[in-house]
Amino acid sequence: PAVAPPARNGAALRGLSARNLAMASLRLARGLLFDWSYFPLLAALLLAAESALCAIFILKARYTPIDWRAYMQEVEGPLVHGVWDYAELRGETGPLVYPGGFVWLFAGLRFVAGGDGSDVRAAQCAFAAAYVATHALVFAVYARARPAGMPPWVAVLLCASKRLHSLYALRLFNDCWAILLLYAAVLAFSHRRWAAGCALYSLGAGVKANLLLSAPALLLLLLKAGGPRFAASRVALCAAIQLALGWPFLRANPRAYIIGAFGGFGDLKHKWTVNWKFLPPELFLSKGFALPLLALHLLVLGALAARRWCAAEGGLARAWRGSARPLHAEHIVGLLLTCNFVGVAFWRSLHFQFYTWYFHAMPLLLWRAPLPTSARLAVLAALEFSFSYWLDPVEGTSTPLSSAVLQLAHAVALAALWRAPPGRTFEGEKAS
Repeated sequence: PAVAPPARNGAALRGLSARNLAMASLRLARGLLFDWSYFPLLAALLLAAESALCAIFILKARYTPIDWRAYMQEVEGPLVHGVWDYAELRGETGPLVYPGGFVWLFAGLRFVAGGDGSDVRAAQCAFAAAYVATHALVFAVYARARPAGMPPWVAVLLCASKRLHSLYALRLFNDCWAILLLYAAVLAFSHRRWAAGCALYSLGAGVKANLLLSAPALLLLLLKAGGPRFAASRVALCAAIQLALGWPFLRANPRAYIIGAFGGFGDLKHKWTVNWKFLPPELFLSKGFALPLLALHLLVLGALAARRWCAAEGGLARAWRGSARPLHAEHIVGLLLTCNFVGVAFWRSLHFQFYTWYFHAMPLLLWRAPLPTSARLAVLAALEFSFSYWLDPVEGTSTPLSSAVLQLAHAVALAALWRAPPGRTFEGEKAS
């Protein structure tokens, strides 16, 4: 038989190799997007890409001096001047309104940033590291608690926010560090490491008290996991950490510390609200608006606890006594993140940096809800456009339209979560 010339054989082999490479690449891409066994590789690729993107943001985009300088002024009092009275600690944006953990954390960041906070580039690098570390923790939480039907490609959505990159790499808000500790706690809880989780949770609340939005769900989970005595011991651990973080300030002026660190609603100027810009300023600032909002928040939490969160135990009256069956990670994570989202949805006034409070949770929550994928993506797009794009072209603040779209997205998500199936409550249950 005739033998093909060597050149033709080489061309055929090259063509075969190219086809094999293309097929292998296609299989890899399909595996990364749809097969959870590939998720560690997908997470590593996303984290590497995010690290590079944060570096580009820091090198190329303009740093925005919003609160960093005020933070440095607020921690200067105890660090430099020995002033521990919260009534006397303030920065250019006003009095210090964060717990003692904030002071200790930003004292460390002040040291990293040149000893006096002047090396902003070093601070940006620290915040970029917090951004990447937070995403790593969130990816681990998603892998532990993934709802039935949620594909791995959902993790890509967590890297697609313009606003979030800006908040971490360019604006340096303390919310970023509180959320890092929150997801470290959520990951510990998902492994049923209750003491470690409570310690991390309390440390996060010591940086910014918004973490307490998920406290009702945490208390319920502690009761479910071990009953009243078990829950009381973990709550006591949280309280002890808060006492330790705030002790020097409590000794100096306990009333000023408690009111300053835990007693405020933040800046209620109508100009900065992201979620209620369509309301008239006089209504937005009135008690006639604040009190019904608080009542609705408590009513929704109570209804979820009574009708949804304790369905597997036969109701709230039975659930609080504890169970011998270990809780499933999906149930633990779902309750904590849902409770936090309910608090955000009824919050008196969201600011741009508050997007960090619930951005990472929304894909997981929406994939727990009975919605088509197109509706889930529409809700996520509405959130992103409300926080990042549909803004006043001069002031850069929210508009009545962006606030209305945001509230619509919140309403759709709340309604869907109310209708969400319970998922896996106890370890060993199969995904439904």
